[in-house]
Amino acid sequence: MAKIEQIPSRLMSPNEAAFATTMSKPLLRAMSLEGKFPEPLLIGKKRIAYVRAEVEAWIDARIAGRAAA
Repeated sequence: MAKIEQIPSRLMSPNEAAFATTMSKPLLRAMSLEGKFPEPLLIGKKRIAYVRAEVEAWIDARIAGRAAA
């Protein structure tokens, strides 16, 4: 059985999402409210997380868009 630290998380904290995109947490939140970035999940009373696959797909789309331009 795999140890928990060896299993990659399917969720990203706001800090991880900001680091991955090189954008600020407030900007990511504003973009998600505008439908321009994946919406975070409420995982606790005061805790949100982003779905890693959605953030990675968003990044991939930005990269693909650059190649198409």
